[in-house]
Amino acid sequence: MTENKLKTASVLAFERKLDPSDALFHTGNWENRKLPDWPAVEIREKSVRGTISNRLKTQEQDPAKLDAKIQHPNLQTVDVATLPADADTLRISFTLRILDGAGIPSACNRTDYQEALTQVIGQYKSDVGFGELARRYATNLANGRFLWRNRMAAEQVAVDVHKLEQGERTTSWHFDMADYSLRSFETTDTRLNNLAATIQTGLEGSGHVLLEVVAHARMGNGQEVYPSQELILDKGDQKGQKSKTLYQVDGVAAMHSQKIGNALRTIDTWYPNEAGEPLGPIAVEPYGSVTSQGRAYRQPKQKKDFYNLLDQWVLKGRAPDEEQQHFVMANLIRGGVFGDKD
Repeated sequence: MTENKLKTASVLAFERKLDPSDALFHTGNWENRKLPDWPAVEIREKSVRGTISNRLKTQEQDPAKLDAKIQHPNLQTVDVATLPADADTLRISFTLRILDGAGIPSACNRTDYQEALTQVIGQYKSDVGFGELARRYATNLANGRFLWRNRMAAEQVAVDVHKLEQGERTTSWHFDMADYSLRSFETTDTRLNNLAATIQTGLEGSGHVLLEVVAHARMGNGQEVYPSQELILDKGDQKGQKSKTLYQVDGVAAMHSQKIGNALRTIDTWYPNEAGEPLGPIAVEPYGSVTSQGRAYRQPKQKKDFYNLLDQWVLKGRAPDEEQQHFVMANLIRGGVFGDKD
């Protein structure tokens, strides 16, 4: 009688363990950061007349044809969000829930595979632990990476993280953007270490962790701010449609929870980079996808993508080096559907 060979489950799914809410935008002045009630940033429409600036096809580069195109105005209606003329600071706030059970599938149709996976996860917890991942997640809160374009446009950024218990703030940490880099995770201090320890507690399941994150970005009076942009799938008749629609929640400008989550998991500095490109950390994705560059930094042929590493670890018992173990576990914390289609 032959022994059944261990195979990847065809149904294999994991729930995300870093669970952020949408981030809401409010406005006020830098010196009033301690005041609790700030007015909401509202989204309004603006109609503009654009010019022809796109790259032209060869047949369109005739001077007469270009002059004719320019005579037809490029009218657009767009959403815009700005601070009032008498306010210089943007407040962005959201909550972040840290869940335990990292690596435990929410759906798996092979008990033998789940047993092998459980053994691997247990080995990671005992031999490596969540300390490094928790420190990197904490750094991405402290450095305000989740502000995205708003961070780049800000003169000053202050981030306050509060631990909530029964709706009350029990512990708080204050961070200044200037103290923490976006390109490395080498900076450490007592506040960051304490926040990382709290996140680690949630990942390990030794305590319930709900964080409230409040960031203040000093942008300048009346300056534009940047909520998430909506993807309109059903455009219908495009004539008269807005060319840019911004996200809002009950009339308050907001940022998608998915975009917040993407910023928090931008911790992968372990991807192959033989050319030594100064890219910095990328978001944890199975193939190291960077959509802004149209490139995947973890190609399957390099055997450094999530699926190759997971299969080697679970199916063949060959544990990758510690850095790649962090990457595999970070993908399981990210969550997703990872079953074998074959």
